[in-house]
Amino acid sequence: MPTDVIKAKNCLLSLGIHGEIPMGSERMEMRKRQLSGQQEAVAGVTVTAPAQQGQAGQGQRASNACCFCWCCCCSCSCLTVRNEDREERNRRASYDVKAEGTTDCEESPKPTVDEVRLWGQSFDKLMLCPAGRSAFRQFLRTEFSEENMLFWLACEEFSKETNKSVIEEKARLIYEDYISILSPKEVSLDSRVREVINRNMLEPTSHTFDDAQLQIYTLMQRDSYPRFINSPVYKNLLKSVSEQSPES
Repeated sequence: MPTDVIKAKNCLLSLGIHGEIPMGSERMEMRKRQLSGQQEAVAGVTVTAPAQQGQAGQGQRASNACCFCWCCCCSCSCLTVRNEDREERNRRASYDVKAEGTTDCEESPKPTVDEVRLWGQSFDKLMLCPAGRSAFRQFLRTEFSEENMLFWLACEEFSKETNKSVIEEKARLIYEDYISILSPKEVSLDSRVREVINRNMLEPTSHTFDDAQLQIYTLMQRDSYPRFINSPVYKNLLKSVSEQSPES
């Protein structure tokens, strides 16, 4: 056996005797302790992970709960606003239908030949007759100025109101529908009348729109009425009632 090999063996034996290199059962014992330590470490990680997941889950559920509550509160408030807007639109739609349908729905006997002839002689007589207002309104519709009649009718109804809260509500609706420059049904009023209305709107009364109603009445009388008398609408109506008249 070579000398180097013999020296190496003697060195290893010497180290084993002094305990510097684990031999036999000592190495197995150390291996067991290492495995035991690894198992404990793995077990610790396994136990910690579910705990962390549980805490994370609770935090997420809490966050979701808060988010859910916030969403519910937000949804409730949004629904409340939408409901209020819907009620406002319904009130306005109801008022518009009532105002716009007043003339068409007015119950009146069929006009006589004399009445229709009087319409051609006096604008006041035309406006005093429900059938005359209906015929004139149909003509205004062809000229895209029906809002003048609608405003006048709304003011007529408004002037008869006595309940203070109703007056304030209707005054606001009339202003938004016919006075506001943002309204598609805005009527043509001069600056003086608009200033009067703006002052009156601070404390509305049944006379808030008197000046404006008179100005629109005058506008229809001077501008639209002469064209109505010469229009096919009036001439055909006069011809129709004349043919059906017993005198004819």
